[in-house]
Formats: sequence, C-alpha cells, structure tokens
Amino acid sequence: MKAIVLYGPGDVRLADFPEKEMGEQDVRIRVHYCGICGSDFHKVAGKKNTHPVHYPVPLGHEISGIVEAVGAKVTRFHVGDRVSADPNHSCGKCRYCQAGKPSFCEQARGVVKGMAEFVVAPEENVYPLPDGLSLQMGALAEPLSCCLHGMDLLNMQMGENVALVGYGAIGAMMMALLRRAGAGKILVLELSEERRAMALAAGADYALSPTDTEKIEALCRELWITKVMECVGVTAAQETALQVAGFGATVVLFGVGDSAARLPLSTHAAFLKELVIKTSFINPHTMERALALLACGALKEEHVIAKVLSMDEAVEEFGAPRHTKAGKVLVKIAD
Repeated sequence: MKAIVLYGPGDVRLADFPEKEMGEQDVRIRVHYCGICGSDFHKVAGKKNTHPVHYPVPLGHEISGIVEAVGAKVTRFHVGDRVSADPNHSCGKCRYCQAGKPSFCEQARGVVKGMAEFVVAPEENVYPLPDGLSLQMGALAEPLSCCLHGMDLLNMQMGENVALVGYGAIGAMMMALLRRAGAGKILVLELSEERRAMALAAGADYALSPTDTEKIEALCRELWITKVMECVGVTAAQETALQVAGFGATVVLFGVGDSAARLPLSTHAAFLKELVIKTSFINPHTMERALALLACGALKEEHVIAKVLSMDEAVEEFGAPRHTKAGKVLVKIAD
C-alpha cells in the first residue's frame, strides 16, 4: 500500500509499505483523512514520543475512513461503516488498566499508523462516526479526545476566567471546549498576530502577545485568572502559563514538550499563589465523547482546519512546515 513513511530522523518519503495482517478481532479501514499532529514532527526530528518509534514506520494517527473488511470475531462493525479509531491500545490486564488508567498501561502500544491507504486496528479501538458527521471532521476525533482529557483535568467551573496559552490547532479546539463549558472571560496569549485575530474571531475576549507584559499584568489583576491551559509545549509558553495564573489557579501543561527541556519553576512563586500544576497525557476514555461533540457542531471547520493536503504535499510539509503553523492540517488519503 502507499504510505508516508518515516525511515529515520528527517527522512520522510511517500513509498510502498506492507499492510498489517488482519486478526480475527481486527477491523481493516480504508483511510480517507489523517491529521498531522505535532507529535509527527517530533518523530521526524528524532525526539522521544508517546510510544517508541521503530523504523521504518508510517506517520500519523488521527484518522477517519471506511471499513473494508472485518475479522471473523468482530461483531460491532460491517463493511462500509464510517469510522474513526483510537491509536492507543492497552492490555486491559496490568494494574494500571485494572485501575481504570489505560493511558499508563505497561504494555501500551500505538495501533494506528494513519498516513497510509489502509489501517488494521483492534475492534475495541474503532468507533463509528455519527450520522451526518463528515469524514473530514471525523478525523478530528482523536485530537479532540486528547483535548477533552485536558479539560477534565482543568476542572473548570462555569464563569471562571481562563488564560489559553498558544493558539494553534490544539488551542483552537480548546477555545471551542472552553466556550462550550461556560468559561467567563478568555485571554489568549499568542505570538502570531494572525492567530491572535483568529482567536478573537473564534470567541476569545482578549488576545495578546506574551511580550505585552504590562498589558497582561494589568488584565490579570482585573480578571483573576483561575484556570490556565498551555497548548504549546515549549519552556517559554509554560513559564507564561505559570506567570499569568492567579491565586489558587489550576494550570494544565497540555503541550508536548521536548524530552530534553527543563522548566525553571519558581517554587516560591507557586507556593505564594498555591498553584495546582497538572500535565495531560493522551486520551483515556474520551473518544466517544469527542465524536458526540463533533456531531453536535462543537467545532467549526473554519476555526480549526487550515488546509487539506495530498500525500505528496504532506511529504513536503514535513520537510518545510508552512500550513501546520496556521492550524490543523489534514492529509487526504482516499476520495
């Protein structure tokens, strides 16, 4: 099959790649769309990721598609069904799985290599797309499910004021969730003037550059920000998140950082504000909720999807990123 394959750090090619054999509890999906995730760029750069990378490997894990075949023991899906899939597979037997924490599974592995014509996934990882939800929007289920886990950790109450640090594809999804969850005022901190304008158009009350320190300090004194969602994963953004957090605030460091980076944290400042600092890891038990939100229009396509690329164009994007800086980019695999 044709796939966008990573052969080693910096070596991305459109190539023929062997299909995975089907088991009797597997579902074979013809992929129509696959989203490009920041973690794909981490893999291309040779950095640590959610699961170990074994070359060569197709990139991608945010998929939608149509069922092509099912194993003999599959009961929930049929040929022709429109589906998405959770890329994270857990064993169901270890102490973490039995405690309801599958994201920490001792045998965790990635089962969706999505920038390929076909994906074979365990039935338990496959989810039907709701009627009326397009295949294009269905490819957003996995990243939205990760955002939902971050929102669960944020534990926001209606009317609380929120700072959203970073407004890329994930920031746009978080904005939609924050508004739907009843946030009071939302302050977006984003370096890009273009993306600040996008944030305001999508419902932010304020959008400032992190370098506008005086304006930010004045606004934070006025608002009392009690929830902060950081969506970048770089040290400067994490520091900004901690600085704008008000007394008693909860800060979720959602962005995936470089494994070699270290955060210079003023424990005294955190102590004085009595901060709760959390991190968010993948998407335990949130795929079905993500699909329900997509089905009811919680995300607006124009606020999230920046570009749809061909497979050839996607290979170029990994070599010289352009469109991914503006929002979520999807790769079109099949018509």
